[in-house]
Amino acid sequence: MIRDTSAQDRVVTRAPWWKRHRKALAAAAVAALLLIWLLPTTLRSLSAHASVSRARLAVATVERGDFTRDIAAEGRVVAAVSPTLYAPAPGSVRFTVQAGRQVAKDEVIGSVDSPELTSKLAQERANLQAMQVDYARAQLDARQQGIVAEQTLEQARIDRQTAYTEQERTKKAFELGVTPEIEVLRTQAALQKAEIALKRAETDYALQREGRRFDTDAKRLARDRQQLLVDELQRQVDLLTLRSPVAGQVGQLMVTDRSTVAKDAALLTVVDLTALEVEVKVPESFARDLAVGMPATIRGNGNTWNGEISTVAPEVVNGEVVARVRFVGDAPQGLRQSQRLSVRVVLDERKNVVMVARGPFVEIGNGRVAYVVNGDMAERRAIRVGTASVDKVEILEGLQPGEQIVVSGTDSFNDAERVALSR
Repeated sequence: MIRDTSAQDRVVTRAPWWKRHRKALAAAAVAALLLIWLLPTTLRSLSAHASVSRARLAVATVERGDFTRDIAAEGRVVAAVSPTLYAPAPGSVRFTVQAGRQVAKDEVIGSVDSPELTSKLAQERANLQAMQVDYARAQLDARQQGIVAEQTLEQARIDRQTAYTEQERTKKAFELGVTPEIEVLRTQAALQKAEIALKRAETDYALQREGRRFDTDAKRLARDRQQLLVDELQRQVDLLTLRSPVAGQVGQLMVTDRSTVAKDAALLTVVDLTALEVEVKVPESFARDLAVGMPATIRGNGNTWNGEISTVAPEVVNGEVVARVRFVGDAPQGLRQSQRLSVRVVLDERKNVVMVARGPFVEIGNGRVAYVVNGDMAERRAIRVGTASVDKVEILEGLQPGEQIVVSGTDSFNDAERVALSR
């Protein structure tokens, strides 16, 4: 007989269906668990109107505490009194000091050689002397003419008196019958003529005296006008000698020694180190709260000084306002022009205030909207802010301590009610 393979056959039992599809069931179970885990996040994402990466946002926690509204800024030391000397006339400048030297008030620190101005002064002085001679000559002529006029007036008076005496003598002689009536009439006419001549002499004397006064005054006024011109030229020549207007330190030589300069060219500056101020630039939003006389604290070089606002510029440049803070009390020693110092001005202090870190969200939403962070979602909420400091902003309504809000720019939110924060 030929053997077959029946001795090698083995009966195999059919496995249950769940064993046959166990890999598929395991994959389905993992997928179900993953779906259950992602379902809440997916639902929240689907309910959001926008999605933004959380790494791009700045989040701050609302807190309650003491609110200090202040201004802190870096400033530079400037001299409250720092005059600049200018060339009073074109010429060659010569300095007797160097930059950084201490000088006293009215100390000679240089000069400007101006031959044109000195020559003009000499010419005008000569003209003044000539006019003084003319004035003296006019006074002498006036006295001489006055003597002649007075002599003429006295002669007219004598002639009138003589005519009157002659008329009286002739009248008495006529009454005695010694002289004819014609002589009486002749003496009367002579008296009238003498009286007319006297009146004319008196009028001429007054008019000539007034004319002499006019001539003399004209010469005097011309002399005085020339004197003023000489005085002005002398003042300009005196200005050629450069003197320090204040006691301080030579700041900067703006031209080289022995160089030729034009009129009104800047020559050098003198810094008064006893009157120093700190110039700071304040954001426009705080400028309206600054006022002259407000106290300030100045720090630098490991020291602290008291100060106060001295001036606030009336104009805004690049969103900033320039203010100056002066030192209260004795001027500090060892400070230099343009040295950097920090300034702090306290505007307001309040207790138990709800506040949050200041950020662009205040300007973007005009202080009326904030996005409150709740897990992976940011929800838009209406708020109301109060005063703001450099780093904090007061919350009046809409937020509670412990809540977190987005303080960075929310332009990418597009005013959505809900925004998903992706990781």
